[in-house]
Amino acid sequence: MPEEVEVSAGRTRNRWGEGDRLRGEILDAASRLLSELGGEDGLTIRGVARAVGIAPASIYQHFTDRSALVAGLLDYEFARLRAAMEVAEAGEDPADVVGRVRALIHAYCRFAMDNPGHHRLMMANGATRATPDAHPQGPLPDLIELLTTGFARCDAAGFSLRVPAERAGVIAFVGAHGRVALFHNSPSRGGADSVLPFVDELVSLVFG
Repeated sequence: MPEEVEVSAGRTRNRWGEGDRLRGEILDAASRLLSELGGEDGLTIRGVARAVGIAPASIYQHFTDRSALVAGLLDYEFARLRAAMEVAEAGEDPADVVGRVRALIHAYCRFAMDNPGHHRLMMANGATRATPDAHPQGPLPDLIELLTTGFARCDAAGFSLRVPAERAGVIAFVGAHGRVALFHNSPSRGGADSVLPFVDELVSLVFG
């Protein structure tokens, strides 16, 4: 059997052992389509396959159906967002603990404003509860934990908080999320230049 087989114009089949690479290409294409479509409603296996340049059957080797593809896309997008937040925080002076918290929230806001379709999908599917009284689990609570850790670091450095660090993380995230949602619903009210100063003011209110 030849090592490479032509499957579509301009594309060759991945070599043996490159399944992970194809999976990444599928998710990358699905992410681009999500941006173009503005949401998941028009996202289809056939459309993603066309964007990658493969037959739909090739996608089913990695995702059993559309729901599995969307679930994989969610993991992919949350990983992108978390990486953006961590890179932004790492770009700050390690000793500037307040600046590191602001950097985390700024990165979240920029991602959400630049990727409205992704953001809506992620916020609607980012947390689950095993029972009504259980603590939420999933990638969304994990992102909030980044903020919680940041506020705890501020408290340890002598920047007193009006509320416990865990509560501060939730307040900051919910406030930033609400401001971004307003931006999406009413773009005429201002862009990033109005969103980021708002979240900075919000963060300042958390400190005593």
